[in-house]
Amino acid sequence: MTGAPLPPGAVIGILGGGQLGRMSALAAARLGYACHVYAPDDDSPGMQVAAHRTVAAYEDRDALARFAASVAVVTFEFENVPAAALEALSGLVACRPGLAALATCQDRVAEKAFLGRISVPVAPWRAVETEADLAAAVAALGLPAVLKTTRLGYDGRGQAVLRTPEDLAPAFARLAPKPLVLEAFVPFAAEISAIAARGADGTVAVFDPAENRHAHHILDLSFAPARVPAAVAAAARAHVAAVAEGLDLVGVVALEMFLLPDGTLLGNEIAPRPHNSGHWTMDACAASQFEQHIRAVAGLPLAPATRHHDAVMKNLIGPEGMAAWPRLLAAPGVVPHLYGKAQARAGRKMGHATRLLAPGTLAAAPESDVLAGLL
Repeated sequence: MTGAPLPPGAVIGILGGGQLGRMSALAAARLGYACHVYAPDDDSPGMQVAAHRTVAAYEDRDALARFAASVAVVTFEFENVPAAALEALSGLVACRPGLAALATCQDRVAEKAFLGRISVPVAPWRAVETEADLAAAVAALGLPAVLKTTRLGYDGRGQAVLRTPEDLAPAFARLAPKPLVLEAFVPFAAEISAIAARGADGTVAVFDPAENRHAHHILDLSFAPARVPAAVAAAARAHVAAVAEGLDLVGVVALEMFLLPDGTLLGNEIAPRPHNSGHWTMDACAASQFEQHIRAVAGLPLAPATRHHDAVMKNLIGPEGMAAWPRLLAAPGVVPHLYGKAQARAGRKMGHATRLLAPGTLAAAPESDVLAGLL
């Protein structure tokens, strides 16, 4: 891929067929591009809207080579795609973001070390390879603490809260793969996230931070803009911009953060791709996080990351989320989105709905009012 933007009609390859790939492919189509989705499942959400499809394992080198030959650039829609697959593709076609960004964000130890290098504060932590390491880490950090896998964890999977010394051995035995990481328990006041896009020319555009609320370890609600002091919002924007630049990333990146009672922000996790907490941008911004990602990957100029409405986004999870679908379709001011998943299993993200509000509403209105129509 040259330094020139991809021309209309070019094909963008997407590794992964989940809902983030689906929404990225739809954004690409709006900009005149076709997408080729590569995933192991033939009826994944991204496959349903792709112009071209490859159904194959991420370890299939021959299929990866054919995929690379059919696209102008490759991106990915989730960071648990095997690094070996991106490494194989990198020698054949431009990959954005690249292997370095993926490798950093796949490993919590590497991720935390990276955040420390770019001066984004994190909670105290220790790497844990053995039960003796875990005992030493608990002695240093105290209890309660959170023990996590360094790889493959998401939506609460791959972690355990340690509250008493008796919790250590069972949690160590259960969590895999190892090594693990122990994090000090953070008594946060709120969870927020910020999303930045970084173009091929190094330009960075940052969306307003969102305030996030989880249920059963899965994102439930996002409020945008976050109801935090202006200085906190500015710090969140600066932190995620530093992440994008530090990773030399081309595409979109999200940084999840804890807000402490004194106004300090601690970096928690990085996602080098569009993020669930940024879905509100699809309806409340002129260019969504998905459009910004495609613009960056294709070498186009980034759009301004400006918001024309306040927004509240609610995830539709499992059978309960789908049961709300008829009501959400009829709710004024609510924009519903489904992901095309056939089976509504417990804990599965089936779609989301966004309530649009006049600018300034979130800061002034009671929460019961801003959630009307969503709950």
